[in-house]
Amino acid sequence: MISLKEAVIVEGRYDKIKLSEIIDTPIIETNGFRIFKDKEKQSLIRRIASKRGILVLTDSDSGGFVIRNFLRGFVPESEIKHAYIPQLKGREKRKSEDSKEGLLGVEGVDDEVIIEALRKSPATIIGEDSRDARGEITKAALYDLGLSGRENSKKLREALLYELGMPSYLTTNAMLSALNCLYSLEELKSQINKLSE
Repeated sequence: MISLKEAVIVEGRYDKIKLSEIIDTPIIETNGFRIFKDKEKQSLIRRIASKRGILVLTDSDSGGFVIRNFLRGFVPESEIKHAYIPQLKGREKRKSEDSKEGLLGVEGVDDEVIIEALRKSPATIIGEDSRDARGEITKAALYDLGLSGRENSKKLREALLYELGMPSYLTTNAMLSALNCLYSLEELKSQINKLSE
């Protein structure tokens, strides 16, 4: 596993699944072109970028570059870094047809290709235990704090997302990634306590 200082921005769910096996850092999805109209997600990405920086890793096709350039438009240059996978011909295993351009995306390339792209990028590669020192927020912590698996968890999650100015539609897993980008476990506990007052 490679640990990075920056949060990684990818296009979609399958890219996130692929990267979660390779890197130990929060991964945020743009949900493809939905990012163009999603002001809440744009705001979240800006906040994450200002807090820890972001590394953009999109597909090497024209759609990936459109998303990459859009992100450049609203994230300050000093807070955004880029990693590039090579343009490799092929088809992802889960798809029955080639993509429009016939190129493999992030989800379709070998792990070694992604690792090489990360090493060539200006990303900050850090030690394996750095997130633990910060107080990583885990699924177990969300349960302990009442944010998942409890009778009123949904209501508490919605109140927390509203209070923190995060998109209201975030799933528990997406919320977990975003929280780990912006807060330590102790900071999250403090925010939960404020909601209880």
